[in-house]
Amino acid sequence: MATPISISPSFLRVFFGCFVFFICVILCSPEKGLASTEGDTKTDLLPHTHTVEVNSLQPATTCILSTQVLTVVHRHGPCYEPNQHKTKTKTATDLQEYYAQFFKQDQARVDSIYSRLKATKRYSTKIDDNLPITQSEDTNTFPAPSATTVGGSGNYVVKVGLGTPAKSFSLPIYDPSLSTSYANISCNTATCSELTSATNTGPFCYRATNTCLYFVGYGDKSKSAGYYGTERLTLTATSTDVFDGFLFGCGQDNRGHFLGIAGLLGLGRNKISLIEQTAAKYGRYFSYCLPVDQSSKGFLRLGNDGGNTAAIKFTPLTTLAVEESFYGLDLVGISVSGQQVSIPSTIFSTGTLIDSGTVITQLPAAAYTAMRDAFREGMKSYGEPKTVLEKLDTCYDLRAYNLETVSFPAVAFTFGGGLTLELKLAGTVIVIVDTSQVCLAFSPTPEDQLPGIIGNIQQIGFEVVYDVAGGKIGFATGSC
Repeated sequence: MATPISISPSFLRVFFGCFVFFICVILCSPEKGLASTEGDTKTDLLPHTHTVEVNSLQPATTCILSTQVLTVVHRHGPCYEPNQHKTKTKTATDLQEYYAQFFKQDQARVDSIYSRLKATKRYSTKIDDNLPITQSEDTNTFPAPSATTVGGSGNYVVKVGLGTPAKSFSLPIYDPSLSTSYANISCNTATCSELTSATNTGPFCYRATNTCLYFVGYGDKSKSAGYYGTERLTLTATSTDVFDGFLFGCGQDNRGHFLGIAGLLGLGRNKISLIEQTAAKYGRYFSYCLPVDQSSKGFLRLGNDGGNTAAIKFTPLTTLAVEESFYGLDLVGISVSGQQVSIPSTIFSTGTLIDSGTVITQLPAAAYTAMRDAFREGMKSYGEPKTVLEKLDTCYDLRAYNLETVSFPAVAFTFGGGLTLELKLAGTVIVIVDTSQVCLAFSPTPEDQLPGIIGNIQQIGFEVVYDVAGGKIGFATGSC
């Protein structure tokens, strides 16, 4: 049975959508987007365009309620509970600084993914008498975070229950000593060794207690390190979806963007991800709908409810030869304004990842340039594009034209199996600060031979369905 994750107040807030960070991590106590929706889009004046009121591009400041049980919210939006008590309005300078840091973290994740793909060796198992980890500044205990270890960008939040009994936490801290079902994992066990494939480092060991330790990090020096253990996981407010012996990392030393969060939910193909650990119940089948903007809610659903699959358009799920834990798609073409962009087929031969933790979609440089130029051609009536925050090189100042409506060229992906997916407007452009900076939400890969990455902006507005057991991934409209 498909299970929407409950929004019960007794559950921990956990960041969702990290497909590369396969181990689920919970922090433990020491020993802005488009406000417009599809309903806001006016009847398009031209086919394959998005025509909206300019004012609808401004981000909303209140949470939009829904009749559906929705549990995925944006960390920086008004639907995230901690933000509902904030009264200070962000200035233009605040927003500019926020997006600068936002894209810096996103690039760190992208760099980490590519470094992992290119890595030819992993860290070996190590023994260290100086553990457990503390909050000290000693960097000799674990390797410094590098681009070969991958974490999550933490844009979307869900809630889960952890421990016996599952309790409410006013701070994002889980104390295993208060749970009767927590247990550490011993070193030199097969379970401990599985950390290597999941984190690309370690495992490590605290010899004094023979306790298995994990380490994950980012190229921007963010990191999380701590104990590897088992616990009872509750995914709904009732007792119907409870998993004993759930493997997870209990963070003791958390820095950078790992601070101030309850944890990261691993949804990858690795055997210790949430998807693999719950496979007996959910059949390696899950789906999610990311909120169309920061002021609305989405959902994460585990299992196949046997509903109308005719609304889902599938494409084969591929496996990149160098790293089987990623989710791969066969992207074969891109259209802008209904016209196929001229891109040599060999450009996509290295494959394409889909990752809900990456924000901005990365395309091979040749494909990006061709798509960007076609988009610019469709936007030429709005002046010359400008570069914003280095990462975005196709941005428009719509305030200068004093318009009531604006039309954007529609961008569509074509995948193997004949699937063509026309992106939502919220999956095509991103508003930085206000309508003076409306930008194409794509960027080029650092090297042409690297695979592309379909980020979470481009997934907005679709229910993305992962039938891992069936070897396919699907997209559906209307269920978000």
